[in-house]
Amino acid sequence: MPIHTSAKQHPHDDAPDTADAFRRLAALPAGPERDALRDEIVEAWLPMADRLAGRFRNRGENFEDLRQVAALGLVKAVDRYDPELGNAFESYAVPTVTGEIKRHFRDHMWTLHVPRRVQDLRNRVRRASQELSQTVSGRRPTVAEIAEHAKMSEENVKAGLEALESFTALSLDAELPGSEDGYSLSDALGSPDPALDTVVDRESVKARLAELPERERAILYMRFFSDMTQSRIAEELGISQMHVSRLISRCCGRVREQVMRDVA
Repeated sequence: MPIHTSAKQHPHDDAPDTADAFRRLAALPAGPERDALRDEIVEAWLPMADRLAGRFRNRGENFEDLRQVAALGLVKAVDRYDPELGNAFESYAVPTVTGEIKRHFRDHMWTLHVPRRVQDLRNRVRRASQELSQTVSGRRPTVAEIAEHAKMSEENVKAGLEALESFTALSLDAELPGSEDGYSLSDALGSPDPALDTVVDRESVKARLAELPERERAILYMRFFSDMTQSRIAEELGISQMHVSRLISRCCGRVREQVMRDVA
């Protein structure tokens, strides 16, 4: 049986009278007849879903994609609606469809995960800015003006303003504003400092070097910190160069083995 639009007044022209159809749907068992009636109800309410999707135009998402999301929310509303509760379908469907669209923005549109609280601040700040722009001409509303209008703290307004600029991420290869030589954001990023590895190595061996006998510590200091040759160290200590070479190799091997054992 086809759905007929009643002459009964509704808040919107796209709100058909489907009360009888929903009662019949609830009484039908699963099968082709129920599926066909369900599809008719969904089709009858699609204009309402499109209207709700239109509220979210110009927010960075393709309108056709928003219509699809709204239609999905409508299908969920039809499947979950219980006419026995006595509430009008529209009062249940509108928040269901709107919530589905908002979830789409939250889960799929933000490049990075942003806490729900910050998203709410962003929406409040954006709405307040749009309302104030109609009364403040020639300039953007100040933080203080937005805070007073939206009844928010200035700190929360600043967080919302930052979120307004953080909906999408800027590519590292994007050319910086004012750059004429192709200078991109990636060119401004730093790189690992190789000297940090030297610091780590020095801190790792410091305790083990302190455990060496005094003469061995002196030899290593003269060789690696004073940059003395083995022959000069030998003259300084009155020993052979070969002996200095063996001591250096033995000390370095012992310290390396102890440090690697500490790391393991």
